[in-house]
Amino acid sequence: MAKRVFLIVLDSCGIGEAPDAELFGDKGADTFRSISSSKEFNIENLINSGFTHIDGLSYLKKGELHSVVARLREKSKGKDTTIGHWEIAGVVSEKPLPTFPDGFPQELLDEFSEKTGRGVLCNKPYSGTEVIKDYGEEHIKSGDLIVYTSADSVFQIAAHEEVVPPEELYNYCRIARKLLSGDTGVGRVIARPFEGEHPFKRTSRRHDFSLEPPETTILDELKSKNFDVIGIGKINDIFSGRGLTEYTYTKNNDDGMQKTLEYQARDFNGLCFINLVDFDMVYGHRNDVDGYAKALADFDRWLPSFSENMRDDDVLIITADHGCDPGDTSTDHTREYVPFIMLGKGISPENLGTIDGFTFVSDTVKKLLLG
Repeated sequence: MAKRVFLIVLDSCGIGEAPDAELFGDKGADTFRSISSSKEFNIENLINSGFTHIDGLSYLKKGELHSVVARLREKSKGKDTTIGHWEIAGVVSEKPLPTFPDGFPQELLDEFSEKTGRGVLCNKPYSGTEVIKDYGEEHIKSGDLIVYTSADSVFQIAAHEEVVPPEELYNYCRIARKLLSGDTGVGRVIARPFEGEHPFKRTSRRHDFSLEPPETTILDELKSKNFDVIGIGKINDIFSGRGLTEYTYTKNNDDGMQKTLEYQARDFNGLCFINLVDFDMVYGHRNDVDGYAKALADFDRWLPSFSENMRDDDVLIITADHGCDPGDTSTDHTREYVPFIMLGKGISPENLGTIDGFTFVSDTVKKLLLG
């Protein structure tokens, strides 16, 4: 039994193509192998914990096994943040969330424009940095909102902060969230504020508005039993605020790691659920191999500062929600296995091989906290 479980999701840190990757257009995807070729790649602390004993990482050197490790295969029909986190929390999505490779239906956009009082630009799949480059100036002149999507189930709204202040943009996202249901019920509506002059720069005030999980999650269960359930990063957004007793947003990975240390210094009883988004948002989607590798090296250097302050009844679990191979030709998420590593003073080292289901994470948390 543990008193506190810290669950860290290295957003998009996949470790090789899943058996059904070809069905998702991701044959050959391997986020970890891509970044391991970078001069910035350095994971000595993870290696010393036993991380590279995980199935599929034989191309990396091995340290001694001081943890429980496994390779997890996703059961859900998707490769996005929402479905990945839901499955980590115990909910398998048999049906994929809707995507819109040809843009959103015009009648939906007409209703959105009527309710917001603003027109719509773009309405097609687009890179987030490219869309503001191509439509940013027109948006500033017209006041119309830049609406776009991706290979994921997302409705994204980009707006310049001097034209549409963030709080106003968030309100437009709430309007979209209410409209997007049924066949158009995307996993997330995402506010994408940007600033400056061309070439514009996205700000840290992104905000996600997710569907609520369709079933009870481990967060709901723990909260109902009076455990503390703390979300760091975009966890609150992913679960639409459900199942949490407390949450805080983060500006970047560094801020997320610092806030994790701050919560570690506090006394609580339950789950602290952390998402480190830069791997995905800043590096994976931008095909930045060196940046991704450096971000992982930064996390690895941070790890001892957390480990050395773990209490006897603390457990640390590190996993991921999908892949986003920065070394392939696409900027989309990739269908990959994800790592699982669990460390703590009472943990007996073991390699569990390959396990079907990210739900293994929620099952493990439940055993640790509920017995």
